[in-house]
Amino acid sequence: MSVEERPFPSASWLCPCGAASLGQVVCRGCCPVLLRRKAASLPGREASLRALPHSPASSSCRRGEGRAMSSLLCNARIQLTDTLEQMQQGTLMRKVKSKSWKKQRYFKLQEDCMTIWYQSKRTGKTESAFSISDVETVREGHQSEVLQSVAEEFPPERCFTIVFYGRRGNLDLVAGSAEEAQCWIQGLRQLIEVATTMDQREKIDQWIRDWFQKADKNKDGRMNFKEVQRLLKMMNVDMNEDHALRLFQDADKSESGTLEGEEFVLFYKALTQREEVQSLFQEYSEDGKKLTLLELTDFLREEQLEDEGTEELAMELIDKYEPSETARARHVLSADGFLMYLCSLEGSIFNPQHRGLWQDMSQPLCHYFISSSHNTYLIEDQLRGHSSIEGYIRALKRGCRCLEVDCWDGPNGEPMVYHGHTFTSKIPFREVVSTLGKYAFKTSDYPVILSLENHCSMEQQEVLVQQLKDILGEQLLTTTIDGHVPSQLPSPEELKHKILLKGKKIGRLEDTLDGPGDEAPDASDDDNGAEAEEERRRAKKDKETLAQALSDCVIYCKSVPFRGFQEARSHSRPSEISSLSEAKARKLIRDEVALNFQTAGMEMDLCDGLFSQNGSCGYVLKPPFMRDKETLFNPSDPSSREGPGPITLTIQVISGQQLPKVANSKEGAIIDPLVRVEIYGVPADQAHQETKYIENNGFNPRWDETLQFQLHVPELALIRFVVEDYDKTSRNDFVGQFTLAFANIKPGYRHIHLLSKDGTSIPPSSLFVHIRITEPPGPEQD
Repeated sequence: MSVEERPFPSASWLCPCGAASLGQVVCRGCCPVLLRRKAASLPGREASLRALPHSPASSSCRRGEGRAMSSLLCNARIQLTDTLEQMQQGTLMRKVKSKSWKKQRYFKLQEDCMTIWYQSKRTGKTESAFSISDVETVREGHQSEVLQSVAEEFPPERCFTIVFYGRRGNLDLVAGSAEEAQCWIQGLRQLIEVATTMDQREKIDQWIRDWFQKADKNKDGRMNFKEVQRLLKMMNVDMNEDHALRLFQDADKSESGTLEGEEFVLFYKALTQREEVQSLFQEYSEDGKKLTLLELTDFLREEQLEDEGTEELAMELIDKYEPSETARARHVLSADGFLMYLCSLEGSIFNPQHRGLWQDMSQPLCHYFISSSHNTYLIEDQLRGHSSIEGYIRALKRGCRCLEVDCWDGPNGEPMVYHGHTFTSKIPFREVVSTLGKYAFKTSDYPVILSLENHCSMEQQEVLVQQLKDILGEQLLTTTIDGHVPSQLPSPEELKHKILLKGKKIGRLEDTLDGPGDEAPDASDDDNGAEAEEERRRAKKDKETLAQALSDCVIYCKSVPFRGFQEARSHSRPSEISSLSEAKARKLIRDEVALNFQTAGMEMDLCDGLFSQNGSCGYVLKPPFMRDKETLFNPSDPSSREGPGPITLTIQVISGQQLPKVANSKEGAIIDPLVRVEIYGVPADQAHQETKYIENNGFNPRWDETLQFQLHVPELALIRFVVEDYDKTSRNDFVGQFTLAFANIKPGYRHIHLLSKDGTSIPPSSLFVHIRITEPPGPEQD
């Protein structure tokens, strides 16, 4: 066979005949051993494969498989720089947990360039390992409370902090020199960039690498059948031993009794055959091998309900997801390309056009739902938890736009932040404000509301004001945007990059703009003399406990008590706002409020689900009937909403893919998954239905069950998909979930990419569903 080279996209394997797919190593008759050149030596995201003559006994072939194994373990887009090679050699650094806990650990980047493990210097025992995909960012210097506590001992140029996604604690490290610190900082940032820009194909490829490394116990770069059996258990697969052996032998092309390199990819491909996707593909493919441009266009129109620019979209999908260069040139989509599209963001249940900023941001602030956090400073429980600036950083990075600060008198004239009358720890108010100034607008440009729970003395209130002004500067809003008393609130667009203070205020906003004075409004200023008298009394009381300078910083968000909807409708002012406890809110609206960012669970899932749209900017425009002053809408009476009758949401739950194991489960335990769909909205729409459970299969369960819901007010509906491990003797265990607003659902055949309990992604775990939305019939025409 002649030597032949072909370019190929990252994470694809090519046959000399031109066939290309994830795991499709060879066609019958073609050479089964393909060698991939080191990707670092080639520009861009492409590499080459060289096909060599093969016989089972060929020593050159065996060497080729070894190199193929090396290429399997390393992402093709990672260029092995001197920095990464130094990280692979390992570095001795100090892991710091507190001022008194500073221990040496040996850190090393693994061969796959996507895993880091560290071990104790004293025992030599590997303590822990983490994946680069779990790392959100790296901070240089003393940018954590732990490293700030040892600032006098270790200079900032030797210190850095590894920040993980979700609620996992930071890893604070001190290198032996500034050069070593920079090596790890820059190397980690390079790898994080690769991990965060992986497409679906690369994520699956990385997932294969991760599992191979876990199952290859003796680290010889090959897997025997015993290791494969262990791997199947780890991957939530309960497979008959004879069937597993048959798959193993089919993949063992070299007949060596082990799987090496592309043989393991071939084994994975056989393991992950998607019959439900293949049958859908063949339904639209005339020859059962490819989708022509016309056939793909028909699928997009008829099944995915794409009605604009469908042929152009079909071309884009082929260019983006078809792994074969030959097929792309012919404008056709292979079965592998079809699967890649369905697993991509374009094939997701979440409308990709709603991921970015898509709503009108020029309406008054009160026309938006605003992502809000309660007791933001706590990162654990409400009574004994740890107060930390990390709570503010995490909330802001998740798009939160309303943060709470409980301020109390502290030592040496410095106000402190903590949960009063509890055993929670304390942090200086100055640190909170500094953190806010640094992180307020990293995720969103739109305004942040700082809800101030003020328990400070007059003296320390003056300190609060000074720190707010000194640290935040122009970011702090200290007057109205035009200098006039507003007739309505400004918009998020008008308040970009501004921090608004929410709290008590002496008198009215007019008093601040006209200059402070003792005059309260006359009875003649209001239709109700009793209201004026009450306001005069409140202003006098506030002057006794509230510093004028702090009061003057409250512009658009004056805190006032809530005395019912009727009074709010008739007497409220645009610049006044009321806070409600969750219990009171439930009583008033008969619904639940999700505010505690430090507490994972259903409430936080709903909050994340609502605010994951519109660029995750923390603002979601309310539906028209909630923005209309004359609205008659009553959530308890859906008929009060103008418009057609209820819509029907039909969800066919087809299958699941690579579901994770339950945390802390017994070794070898395999889940019995079921899917529950929950609807949250107005009382008439609250509902849930679930599938049967599938016994001992978390890898590729098939349900093929249809669930149906009636939605009377779809504009307010949130849909939560939950996967649980069925247990007949106790409560089901959580496996994964995904929540989104009904307005963001795309109909058709869609994948739902599951999230963990703390809201982080767990690729490639997903559900495959079909969504149909049926509108009520319109009025008959004459």
